[in-house]
Amino acid sequence: MNPYRQYMYSYPHKTAYGPLEGVFLKDYVSCLAGRENGLYVHIPFCRSKCGYCNLFSVTGQGREAVDRYLQAAERQCRQYREVLEEVSPVFSQVVIGGGTPLYLTEAQLDHMFAMLNRYFDLGEPAKRDMVIETAPGQTTEEKLRLLKQAGVTRVSLGIQSFSDRELSTLGRRHDAGQARKALELLQSFDFSCVNVDFIYGIPGQTTDSLLASLKEAVSFGPDEIFLYPLYVKHGAGLERAGVVPDGEAAFARYQAGAEFLRTAGFRQDSMRRFVRKQGRRAYTECGFGTSLALGCGGRSYLGNLHFCSPYAITRGECLARLAEYEAADDYTRITHGFLLSEEEMRRRYVIRHLLIRPGLRLSAYQARFGRDVRLDFPLLVQWAGQGLAKVEGEFFTLTQAGLDLSDALGPRLISLQVQNAMRRWEESHEQAYDLIQRQSEEL
Repeated sequence: MNPYRQYMYSYPHKTAYGPLEGVFLKDYVSCLAGRENGLYVHIPFCRSKCGYCNLFSVTGQGREAVDRYLQAAERQCRQYREVLEEVSPVFSQVVIGGGTPLYLTEAQLDHMFAMLNRYFDLGEPAKRDMVIETAPGQTTEEKLRLLKQAGVTRVSLGIQSFSDRELSTLGRRHDAGQARKALELLQSFDFSCVNVDFIYGIPGQTTDSLLASLKEAVSFGPDEIFLYPLYVKHGAGLERAGVVPDGEAAFARYQAGAEFLRTAGFRQDSMRRFVRKQGRRAYTECGFGTSLALGCGGRSYLGNLHFCSPYAITRGECLARLAEYEAADDYTRITHGFLLSEEEMRRRYVIRHLLIRPGLRLSAYQARFGRDVRLDFPLLVQWAGQGLAKVEGEFFTLTQAGLDLSDALGPRLISLQVQNAMRRWEESHEQAYDLIQRQSEEL
């Protein structure tokens, strides 16, 4: 079994989305009433594009381009507020991602936070979670002080490795020294949670070099460590360089790294997430959370409606999407997304819970859908027979062996409809990416 088929961070994947007609935000605004909601802000700017990156981001954009984007985002905020007024939603979970949000200047960050507070009810500061991503090269004392004043509670720092050779292979612009200084500075600000990201499966990486990076990371005392496998998808720079990850070698690196982190006092909550906390992770209902996205490239979840701008990876595609976003006159008209059927909602619910500990609460599934999940998904019973899953109290949960294979098991729960939509997207873009690669080689 290939351990690395697909990262299932959400369902369905954005490549399964398609055109929508006659859909407006006002028709779904009731999903945001009477509950705590998420607000996602996408900042699609980076200093450079990492070799493995297939996220919506662009490089080489100056201050004027960023200002123009923020002005468009403010128009979107204004239009959203007019629609949201009838239900008065509270957005107590704010995530600012990218791209690299701290690519923005201090003045632009001030503008962004002021905009969020002006147009949205973010709830009581003491009960609010505000998360932001950063990179070593953009982590400065001035910007961290601004984040602290804005009420940011969690900062995620993408280090990926403390080996300069491995960083070079990944196409990262920072070196290990910059990463150390950034993490030390970040820890000095006493944020509620500091997370650091690392990658395994890098060509030339060894178990010893991965463990050396993780040991150094642990010495800084972060609250969480995320351990990501290297994926090389269509349109990413490493694909053009001919890099093909070795799944078997990566899996060996992962097992060694995960065992080290557990031994070092980190609780493993998923295949990727390791938390410096004792005791079992509390169960959290996460299958039907609502989240509204701002900016170009962010994804919104409102009931059975998921929507965002069309998926883009290459520079040309991303710039075209940005131009469309900035020129839009009605941000409340939803033109691209996915309407989940009852079956797809059940699949999403299972995927969202099963791949995170403590797992899928059997009674919660029964109460929500009026069905036994093991009858709906016989595959789960098969996994239990193979030692990959088990019933533990009121939960159906993956064993350690099953958790380790999350990126192989999760994709098997994708419906045929979504698989076909994703395949059509891949086939339609493969020729375009091949052409880009040939043109790059000719240059």
